[in-house]
Amino acid sequence: MCGRYAAAKDQADLVLEFDIEVVATGEPTRSVLVKPQEPPAGAPDYNLAPSKQAPVVLTRPIRGGVAVESARQLRLLTWGLVPSWAKDVKIGMRFINARAETALAAGPFGRAALARRCLVPADGWYEWQASPTVLDAKGKPRKQPFFIHRTDGTPLAFAGLYEFWRDPSVADKDDPLAWLTSFTIVTTAAEPGLDRIHDRQPLVLEPDDWERWLDPTLTDPDPVATMLAFARPGRFAAYPVSTAVNGSAGNGPHLLDPLPAQALRGVVDPTTGEVIGG
Repeated sequence: MCGRYAAAKDQADLVLEFDIEVVATGEPTRSVLVKPQEPPAGAPDYNLAPSKQAPVVLTRPIRGGVAVESARQLRLLTWGLVPSWAKDVKIGMRFINARAETALAAGPFGRAALARRCLVPADGWYEWQASPTVLDAKGKPRKQPFFIHRTDGTPLAFAGLYEFWRDPSVADKDDPLAWLTSFTIVTTAAEPGLDRIHDRQPLVLEPDDWERWLDPTLTDPDPVATMLAFARPGRFAAYPVSTAVNGSAGNGPHLLDPLPAQALRGVVDPTTGEVIGG
C-alpha cells in the first residue's frame, strides 16, 4: 500500500511541470480534519498522511458563459476516497489506495476509474520494511521506514482516482462546503528490489501517458486497463530514513535524510538482499 508520501514542491513548479491551466487551490474546500491541517493544505509537506488535503491534477470542464471547455486544473483534494453513496466520510480511511488489478471492477472505484482519473504529484513515498531478524519491544518484526524516489529527475506522479460526495445535511447544493472531493492512490505489485521493502507500490505513470489518463472522455475500459497494467522497473531508488516519519505530526526536509548504515538494525538492502545490522 501507499500510506505516506512527500509532496514538497512549490505550486509554481507544479504548474510548469504538469502544464496546469487553472490553479484552483485557493477555492473553498471541505475538509474532514477536526483540527487545522499542518502544514497548511497546499504548502510543502514532507509527510502527507491520509485525511489531509493534497495538490492533485485533474481535467474538468470550466463553465464560463455559453462555452464549456475542459482544462487541466490543480486542486486540493482529500486523501481517502469517499464514494458518492457513502453515508459517512469516515469510510475514506478504508479507501486510501485502489488496487490496479481490480480498480475497474464494481465497487468504490469502478465508476471513478472510467471517468474521474487524476494525477497525484509527489517527490517520493515512504514504505516500511519488516525486519527478518530483529524484533521490536512488542516482539514483532521491527519496521524500518524507507524513502523511495525517482532517479532520473522526471516529475513523479501517482495514478489516482477521485470522487464527489455531497453532504445531505446541507440544504444548499451550491454551497462549496456541501461537497467533499476526495482521491485514492492506485497501487500495483512492487517491482524487483522494491519488493524487498513491501509487496505493493504506487502506480507511477510516465509524462507521455498523463494526458490520456486525465482525459475524462476516455471511458472505454480497455485502454484504461492497459494504463492500469503499466510497469517499468528500474526508475526508483530507495534508502532508509529515520523513524521520525512514523508519526504523522513529524514534518520537514530532514525526514528525507538517509539514515547512516551504523544506525540500521536487521534491514534488508533492497538492491543486494543483504541484511544490514544483524
